[in-house]
Amino acid sequence: MKLVASAPRYLLFTGKGGVGKTSVACAAALSLVRAGKRVLVVSTDPASNLDEVFGTKLATTPTAIVGVAGLAALNLDPEQAARAYRERIVGPYRGVLPDASVRSIEEQLSGACTVEIAAFDEFSKLLGDVAATSDFDHVVFDTAPTGHTLRLLELPSAWSHYIEASAGGVSCLGPLSGLGAQRGLYRATRDALGDPDRTRIILVTRPEPAAFAEAERTRRELVALGIHHQHLVINGQFVAIDRNDPLARALEARGVAALGSAPAGLMALPRSEFPLLPFALVGIEKLAALLGEEPRAPERSAPSPQNQAVTPTFSELSAIASEIATSGSGVVFTMGKGGVGKTTVAVAVASELARLGHSVHLTATDPAADLASLGAIEGGRIRVSRIDARAETDAYVAEVLKSASPNLDASGRALLEEELRSPCTEEVAVFRAFARAVAEGQQGFVVIDTAPTGHTLLLLDAAEAYHREVSRTTAEVPEAVRLLLPRMRDPAFAKVLIVTLPEATPVHEARALERDLLRAGIRPFAWIINQSLLPLAVSDPTLALRRNAERPFVDEVRAATARLVLLPFAPEMPPSARCVTSATIPPKASTPETVHV
Repeated sequence: MKLVASAPRYLLFTGKGGVGKTSVACAAALSLVRAGKRVLVVSTDPASNLDEVFGTKLATTPTAIVGVAGLAALNLDPEQAARAYRERIVGPYRGVLPDASVRSIEEQLSGACTVEIAAFDEFSKLLGDVAATSDFDHVVFDTAPTGHTLRLLELPSAWSHYIEASAGGVSCLGPLSGLGAQRGLYRATRDALGDPDRTRIILVTRPEPAAFAEAERTRRELVALGIHHQHLVINGQFVAIDRNDPLARALEARGVAALGSAPAGLMALPRSEFPLLPFALVGIEKLAALLGEEPRAPERSAPSPQNQAVTPTFSELSAIASEIATSGSGVVFTMGKGGVGKTTVAVAVASELARLGHSVHLTATDPAADLASLGAIEGGRIRVSRIDARAETDAYVAEVLKSASPNLDASGRALLEEELRSPCTEEVAVFRAFARAVAEGQQGFVVIDTAPTGHTLLLLDAAEAYHREVSRTTAEVPEAVRLLLPRMRDPAFAKVLIVTLPEATPVHEARALERDLLRAGIRPFAWIINQSLLPLAVSDPTLALRRNAERPFVDEVRAATARLVLLPFAPEMPPSARCVTSATIPPKASTPETVHV
């Protein structure tokens, strides 16, 4: 396997959601094991699906993969890491400081920035401390989608600089003296990331313009961080077997066109290419298909009844938007695993609401979202924006300093400025912007394209913690923050659309997201299954096999929701046009005349 030839000790896989990072990372690990190496696979994604891919229940410590000697894996759990981190910081002060002081430290450690530094702490141990992984020859990191991975890779410098520049006292991470011990570990992590003899960054993409653009952005940002040792993987390349299948020809042509216009800097990287397979890469046997020789092409077969299109007898995605529009205002969230099409659905719903005469604000919390590239949207009635982390942070810092300055002497202001240089400040600022966007739903419609699942949940879980953090720094919780959770829990105001693909991992992850939302008192409004082959007639063997594999996952979702929209696969289609080609599937249990798919 060229990808792991002369592989350094550490391999980090990153890329846009849905490009197959986990599959390629796991296949690379399997290749190394078959070469006689001992390998640990680590997921830094809060929405990890390593358990399902490897068929082994994983924990936060290395767990041997069933049936593969020499291979182990673990999932970093941000919340568990945060609990352990808090106790590590607070424990030494119990019985030493007054109870009120200990409670104050615990309060400081309640913010989401503590979750970030705790998760980064665990990542640093695995990358910066060789002794922590001494049982393994290689450590393979399966990271969260690109925007969050870049944030992770920036943290060694960000936290190192913050600790070195801070004189002492108490921060949102507790006593800064406790962080000083981590300085050496963070420096070692930073050094390992920049050393090509120890670390290789693998950019995983698909032959699609948006995925190539995201990979190129990542390449440039990594170079800016001093990380030049990169390798490109183009995953899911499709070659039509049945030349009479128009969908297969269109899919192949799209890939060829994307490759022809791919950024030159990206294509100059050493690269590996993998085909689109007719099955999901779940399980060791399926992963092995990416190793060595390409899998045998499926045999040709005449279209069977199973390969015929599902008759589209249902209403359209526009019906969901029309139902939302009856309230006159509110917020629509698109949520789901990276790469399932949340942005496409967000644009489609925003366009339909605008067509119905409503003013709409379409915005994104996902660093990788590309709203502008998705085609024309309803002119004049849609305002498109992105939550700009840097701009929000600058504005927040200025606001805090202006509010606090009248009550601070020069020394106090200097201490506050020092604390505001913490990476935690960005988290608070972005969260406030998110809360403001939700609040705009009082005056009109706001459609929010959220970050991938795990990071969305961390954002939502942080609401109460941010109340405390914002109150601590400004002495006043903004109304938008104070009312955020009540608004999100109000089904008349907030509508959550869970977006998924008709495949095992996206569906199961989406079901887990639904359970988490329900525990938070937020009930999803509808499900969108995107890029389905079921409504289409296909004859190409690869596409036919993939189409038939969708059936149990569509049935699983259909049995669990009253509103399900099935969006057909389209090699290239403006998102606004897709509203008129969708099929809304009634709940299986309550509708006797359902289409059998």
